[in-house]
Formats: sequence, C-alpha cells, structure tokens
Amino acid sequence: MSNTLNLGTDGQWATKDGSLLAYNNESGNYKPLPFDFTRASSATVVNKAGLIETVQSGIPRIDFLGNTNGALLLEPQRTNLFQYSEPTTNEGAASNITYESFNWAIGFENCVKFGDNSVVRYRYGATVPASTEVTLSFFIIMDDLSEPVASLLNSSGDFSIVMSGSVSGTLNTNVSMGDNIWKVSQTTTSGVSSLGNNGIIKYTTQSNKGFRVVGFQAESSASYPTSYIPTQGSTVTRVAETCSGAGNDQVFNSTEGVLEVNISALFNDLTRRAIVISDGTTTNRVFFRYNSVSQQIQFFVIVGGNAVYAYTETLTDQTDYAVFKLKWSASDFGLKIDGVEVDAQASGVSFSANTLTTMNFYENVGVYNFYGNIKYIKVYSGIGNY
Repeated sequence: MSNTLNLGTDGQWATKDGSLLAYNNESGNYKPLPFDFTRASSATVVNKAGLIETVQSGIPRIDFLGNTNGALLLEPQRTNLFQYSEPTTNEGAASNITYESFNWAIGFENCVKFGDNSVVRYRYGATVPASTEVTLSFFIIMDDLSEPVASLLNSSGDFSIVMSGSVSGTLNTNVSMGDNIWKVSQTTTSGVSSLGNNGIIKYTTQSNKGFRVVGFQAESSASYPTSYIPTQGSTVTRVAETCSGAGNDQVFNSTEGVLEVNISALFNDLTRRAIVISDGTTTNRVFFRYNSVSQQIQFFVIVGGNAVYAYTETLTDQTDYAVFKLKWSASDFGLKIDGVEVDAQASGVSFSANTLTTMNFYENVGVYNFYGNIKYIKVYSGIGNY
C-alpha cells in the first residue's frame, strides 16, 4: 500500500520559518504536507559538522548529535539562570581557576580551566529559586581525554557539582558530544534559601586530573537537562515548541493503515507526550504516548469515542530510539516494536472513510505536547506494509 506521509525519511528534512515539511510521494509524485511550527525564541542544535549552532525563532531544529540522518528535536520551555554560559570572568565565587582561550570541536572558543588536586578549585554563579528542582549542566573535556567522573562525594571522582553550596542530588548519564567532549549534568533540589553558589568544585581528595569547562547552564523546575541555552550578561529563556496540523482526509486512509515512528524521549520524567492522527477531536484518534508511569508507552485506536484497541508496553529505556508500528483495520489491529510483533487483536471496528484528517504532536490542544526526538514518521494507507 502507499506511503502517504513521510517526515524525515532517509534524512530528508525541509524547514522554514513557521513550517516543517512532510510529504506524500504516492505514484512517485511528491506533494508537500506542511506542519505548522512555533517557537517564539531562538534555540541551539548540533549541526551536521558537530558544531552547536543557533537556530532563529520559528524555525524547527534538526539535531545531528550521534545521528547522521538528523532528528527533529522538540523541547519544553527552559531558562538558563547562569548569566555567562561561556564565561570569561567570575559570575560568583571562584578560586584557583583560570579563564583561557580554547578551541572546542563543538564550537566554543574559551573555557574555565581547572588544574590538578593540589588545591581546592571552584567556580560558581547563577542565582536559583529556593526549594526547587534544578538541573545543572556543563560541557567538559579532561586533560587526559578520559570520560569525566562527577561525584556526590568529596573523596572520589574528578570533581563535584554544587547546588546552593551543597554537593548532593542525582547525577545524570554523561552524553558524548564527540571529540572527547562530554555533557555532564546533575539534578538537585535547591536549598531553602536562594543562593548563587552553583557550579563545579574540585577537592584535593579527588583525582589529580585537570579539565576544561564551558556551557554553564542551570535550569529550574527541571528534572533533566535540555539543549544548550547561550547567555551573555543576563538569563535567557528558550520558549517551548509546538508542531501540528499536517495532512487531510486524502492523506490518511481512515478505514485501515499503519503509523510507523522512530523516536526517543528526552528523559524518563513521568509526563505524557503524544503523537496523534485524528479528526481534530478526541472522538476519533490513532495515537501513542509516553505515559506518566516510568518507562511506559501506550498505543490506542479510538473510534466514535470508544477504545477499540489499547496496548501498553514497558520499555527498558525510553530515551533509546525505537521503531513503533501501529496497525489498524476492521478486526485487525497490531503493534510491532523494532520489527517484532508484541501484540495482535483480531476484533473491533475501524473508522468510516475520510474520518482522519490531521496529525499533531500533542494529545489535545496545548496538552501533553510531544517533547523528544523524531528520526522519522511514516503513514501507510493500508496494512500491507505492517
């Protein structure tokens, strides 16, 4: 059967101000299927060359971090509370560190240099709200090019991350940026007083390895780190992104079809995030969503307000990319994950012709927006490609 909607297929992306272009290539004729896109601020992304670049407001971001074909990156609103993300001077308390020129392979041109463990070294900044979950993140390259080891103790690791003057919290998994550069982050609840002592400290009881740091970022009300938000003299907010409205009743064969996606979540943060094909209401929908239960993803076909198909899967790690294929047809429903069928149902009804008209990256308008990475989306007009 025909492949009626393609987004990001084979690494083909087309973006412009306010629009992300999918396409229909039935019978070899390419027809544009634009999504409406909004983000009322600039934002950064890793480009094909591995450099962090700024994308202007209203333009979708295609991220190439660890992915040669790129992936659509959609994120919630966040603010960087550090006023100097690429610091060349003290923003808060600092001791035994230097500011140096340094050409990072990801695009920065200076750094904060931490030496060995002969003395205590630290660099702080960013006033954070009291008693609030905050995520601190940094780009780090070790002098010996090893993977950096942050620690919640002052007696182990290469350094510690400090929140409100305290070493505590949850260390997140390091992210490789390539060229021996790592994004290191920690999520912590700030103290009862609003403090500016947030940053990195190296104790004399930690390793003797020196390192360089750039990209200081503090995000409040944040259980995980998001993309880099550059600042230079003041805090900066990256506004949330929305993507919606591609398709029409000629694109989606309502009576039967397959929705295929290759996606990953930003974090296992227990929030719902959905991608939906519908008639513009909640009455008739084919959709999936990351759920508010840890590592859980759900799949639904709703016809006339009734769930004719529903399935829930618990993933090992929803931040890993996976391919999901959801099939619907009268008395024939099923789901494949990474090519393996995990559920099948030989009963139920399907939609009337021309019912499904649009694809949105949210469950309801402004509710449960999809935040994550999308390598590609394909919709087929029948179940032959399942």
